[in-house]
Amino acid sequence: MSTVSGFDASKPNVARVYDYWLGGKENFAADRRLAEEITRLNPDAPGMALDNRAFITRAVTWAAGQGVTQFIDIGAGLPTVGNTHEIALAANGAARVVYVDHDPVVLAHARAMLQGVPNTTIIEQDLLEPDKILADPALTATLDLDRPVALMLIAVLHFLTEQDGPQGIVSELVSALPPGSYLAIAHLTADFNPEEAAVAQAAGQRSGVTYVPRSRAEVAAFFAGLDLVDPGVVPLLGWRPEDGASDDSRAVRSYVAIGRKPLQPLTQAASWCAAGNCAGDPP
Repeated sequence: MSTVSGFDASKPNVARVYDYWLGGKENFAADRRLAEEITRLNPDAPGMALDNRAFITRAVTWAAGQGVTQFIDIGAGLPTVGNTHEIALAANGAARVVYVDHDPVVLAHARAMLQGVPNTTIIEQDLLEPDKILADPALTATLDLDRPVALMLIAVLHFLTEQDGPQGIVSELVSALPPGSYLAIAHLTADFNPEEAAVAQAAGQRSGVTYVPRSRAEVAAFFAGLDLVDPGVVPLLGWRPEDGASDDSRAVRSYVAIGRKPLQPLTQAASWCAAGNCAGDPP
C-alpha cells in the first residue's frame, strides 16, 4: 500500500471503494467497510464497477473510430486495466489524454503510471470548478481545444447534488469544446430499484459519501443541445454491447449515453450556395 499525504484513511473514498470492487489493493478499512455494506445491499455493485470499465472501453473505442484523438476523463479513479489512455493509444498512437482528479491517492498512482507515456497527463482539479479545469496549463499544453475532444464523465456526476449545479457544470465544459466533440456519461439511477437505491444512498451518507441517482429524463438533460448517438440514453449494458443486447440486472442501475456537439450551422448565404444557388443572390 502506497503512503500518500493529504487524505484521511479513516474516511471512505469513492475511488478506493471502486478499487476494492475491482480487486485492487489501494484501499483502506473504511473503504472496504463501505464497499461491503453497499454490496450487501446491492450484490451487483462490484459487477457494475466492472461494467463501467467496459463501457469506457466501448465509448473510447467508438469515439476513436469517429476520428477523435483527444480525451478528457474527469474523475477517472485509481488506475487499473483498461484505462482511457490505454484504449485511446491502442486505437491511435497519436491520441492525447488528460485525466482530472483531486484525490491524492489517484493523483499519486496516475502520475507514477503515466511516466513516460506520451501526450498523456493528469491534472489536480475539481469537477466543481470547470473553469479551472479548462484553464489548467497542463490541459491546454496537452490538448488542442480547436479540435474535437471526447469528454468522459463516467460514474462521477451522481456525486454532485442539485446544489452543486451539475447541469451548469456540464454545460460549461461542453461549451468550451469545439463542434464535433463528444460527451460520454454513465450515471446511477433509481428508476428501476427505488427502494434499493434509497437504502444504498443512506448507507453512503452514514459513511460521508453522498450520491444522487437521477432519472432517465434527468440524465438526458445533460445532453441538451447535443445530438444523441444511437441508441440514446440506455441502461449500462445496452449501449452498443459487443455480444448483443443484455438483460443483466446490473444494466438497470445506471444509464449511459454519448452525445455529439453539432457542427456550426451554415450561414444563410452558405446554405443558399450549398443548395446549388451560388449563381444567384442569397435571400
